[in-house]
Amino acid sequence: MLLITLNENTLSLSPGSQVIFPHQTWEDYERLLSLRLQKTYPKLYFNRKTQEIRLMSPLPSHGKRINLLSDLVKIILRRQGKDWECFDPITLKMPGEAGLEPDTCFYIDNRQAILGKERIDLTVDPPPDLAIEVDFTSLTDVEAYQLLKIPELWVYRREELKIYLFREDGYQESENS
Repeated sequence: MLLITLNENTLSLSPGSQVIFPHQTWEDYERLLSLRLQKTYPKLYFNRKTQEIRLMSPLPSHGKRINLLSDLVKIILRRQGKDWECFDPITLKMPGEAGLEPDTCFYIDNRQAILGKERIDLTVDPPPDLAIEVDFTSLTDVEAYQLLKIPELWVYRREELKIYLFREDGYQESENS
């Protein structure tokens, strides 16, 4: 059963649910973020091109898949001798364009630029080098990620990992990270 609470003091959504609000503005997105306060759920996404706000509240099994992929990335980076900063949760915004909350993201090549920061401001800070989404409850809006120009996006859906690399004309699926 879908249960959404939305009033001047509260924003909540039952686990495993997704709601899409069409014909929305950046101001509507910011208002919902403020209603959610410091909670991490429901996750909020905004895409100016589609004028949609998506709310998603994952199931507990969603987190298990995220942890597995995050651990895999950390193992690979350790083997390569690379340092990183991992953010989970994080709200990434390009004001007026897009706002999204990847399941987890990594700063690798751009790590030095964000060291010591409590908040990331994409108007001055670089985007993360890698964002990871697990499509267990909802489907990832790859177009919204294009607006933020995140160099690499991993989407895990139906026991399959898809790797997308950002190019000038958008994301292209790749066999390699």
